[in-house]
Amino acid sequence: MQFGSRYGLPLQSAGALLALSLAGAPAVALSQGLDARCPGGSLSEQTTQDACQKAIDIFAFMTPQLGIGLVGGNATLGATSALGGIGHFSIGVRGNATRGRVPQVSNVSYAVTGAQQSDFGVEDQVVGLPAIDGAFGLFGGIPVGLSHALALDGLVSAAYVPAFNNDNMAVSLPDGSLKLGYGARLGVLTESFAIPAVSLTYLRRDLPTTSISAASGDDDITVSGISVKTTAWRAVAGKSLGFFGVALGAGQDMYDNRATASVRVNNAGGLVDGGPYNLSQKVTRANMFADVSLNFPFVKLAAEVGRVSGGKIDTYNTFSGKRADDALTYASIGIRIAN
Repeated sequence: MQFGSRYGLPLQSAGALLALSLAGAPAVALSQGLDARCPGGSLSEQTTQDACQKAIDIFAFMTPQLGIGLVGGNATLGATSALGGIGHFSIGVRGNATRGRVPQVSNVSYAVTGAQQSDFGVEDQVVGLPAIDGAFGLFGGIPVGLSHALALDGLVSAAYVPAFNNDNMAVSLPDGSLKLGYGARLGVLTESFAIPAVSLTYLRRDLPTTSISAASGDDDITVSGISVKTTAWRAVAGKSLGFFGVALGAGQDMYDNRATASVRVNNAGGLVDGGPYNLSQKVTRANMFADVSLNFPFVKLAAEVGRVSGGKIDTYNTFSGKRADDALTYASIGIRIAN
């Protein structure tokens, strides 16, 4: 039997790609060996061990791509300065897209006699999410020469994930499709004629709690209680030159993902259950980015390109020389209004 057909693959839509990405909250394979959550002692465990390990590795490969698709770079696209105190606000819509690598699993078989290493091909594909972000001024800062220091903004964001259902896969969101994030921006220096803006931001973004089931014939996998939590801090400096603005930034992303998974395998006409497997993954990565913007009265159009790297994710199976912790390039585009 083909592993890919069992999991409703290959991927043919953005919705399916998002669903499979969300399903990844696996434990990281230890030192490229078998994951301890895929035992093979009993006959039933041997039957499901290979499916368990392949699922963990595939979704471990996808999870960092979903994380950066949610986080992006600048907490507020194109922004560098704090807003200037109470009464000032901004709201924007953005899309984050990662140049992703999707495992080609449809032609890879899995064994029912214990785990066996396989090499998956990968195909480039865009992975991304839309988001809404907002900011509101809390404190205008302290005058320092021609600038202000220590201004403070509150930050909010919203991520939306739709339910998804086709013949082989169903994605449900028991607590709703919308999830809010929060954070703050400290304006170290507010931009003036001669001084660039410098700011520090912290933002936590989570995805809605998700459950996914995929089936082919009598075989199925269920991943429930999927929790994808991200935290990100940034240091940003930038300057406006008339209608044109530039910003450079760097920081760190932390992804904390958890879920519970179970599998059911049809072995020679008999159904064998595996799990539940308590899954978890924590990854910390460095992030660097650059923004450009066109500034009009009350409206800003902005674009961004960035790169994440670092962290360590080992897998038992391989992906044509690519690793789950390879550096990833991403881009964002959006529009923002402010007063």
